[in-house]
Amino acid sequence: MKILAGNSNRPLAEAIADHLNLPLTRADVKRFSDEEIWCEIQENVRGEDVFVIQSTSFPANDNLMELLVILDALRRGSARRITAVIPYFGYARQDRKSGPRTPISAKLVANLITVAGADRVLTMDLHAGQIQGFFDIPLDNLFASPVLTSDIRNKFEGQKLVIVSPDVGGVARARSVAKRLDAELAIIDKRRPQAGVSEVMHVIGDVKDAACILVDDIVDSAGTLCNAAGALKERGASSVAAYVSHGVLSGPAVERIANSPMTEVVTTDSIRASDAVRDCTKIRQLPIAPLMAEAIRRISEEKSVSVLFD
Repeated sequence: MKILAGNSNRPLAEAIADHLNLPLTRADVKRFSDEEIWCEIQENVRGEDVFVIQSTSFPANDNLMELLVILDALRRGSARRITAVIPYFGYARQDRKSGPRTPISAKLVANLITVAGADRVLTMDLHAGQIQGFFDIPLDNLFASPVLTSDIRNKFEGQKLVIVSPDVGGVARARSVAKRLDAELAIIDKRRPQAGVSEVMHVIGDVKDAACILVDDIVDSAGTLCNAAGALKERGASSVAAYVSHGVLSGPAVERIANSPMTEVVTTDSIRASDAVRDCTKIRQLPIAPLMAEAIRRISEEKSVSVLFD
């Protein structure tokens, strides 16, 4: 087994390699002066089981193209099996036609990864479960909930907890976390007048005097979370925090979180933190290297991955 890292989240790749007691495979991935991506694998990979760790986060297009170039290089180097390990799968929010003459970009990206040479994909908390069906190769979708719930349990032990879904689409995810924690469930009823803008309409459930935990898979501009936090405080919540799988945190997200009524936003390190994120005292990252490393080990040894979440 060999572990190879792209440039999107090198610290995570190094942590995963440490957990597996393996060195990262030497590879030179760089750009020409016109930003064209070039790759050379500097070790023999013929007949090897290779795992490529690369989140397709910002800059999404560069990191996606880098992944494709690495996959092609490994395929032409005669690797026995190539697994694309994508902790954060970009373009996942474009999983259906949202209007006339719009693309299903998640399916396009799935096709690109397959054609580039991946034999299977390992990812975490896909935005939409049906994306698994976009691939004609095996895909393992890990869940961040064990990592998140463990931290919630340690931090909020003894308090009246209410797990809150920030929209109707995330109810199943929030219910799963609430069940693990034996907590109550509440739902934010929102409408989205345009892309990237949300308005809270109703809060379904009793949140008065409760420590409310917003649970979501992606925080991007943080508008939804901040609006939801304000609505929960207005309805008597004693405190509001958010636990999110992927911290995209683009545009004004960090500033919004810093000025919001939320005590904390906790994400995993599936996406490398920017300087602004690291400097914000209200944002904290949880490590997923142990989870990813164990899944990689199990795939390599042809063992069950689903038992990690039983």
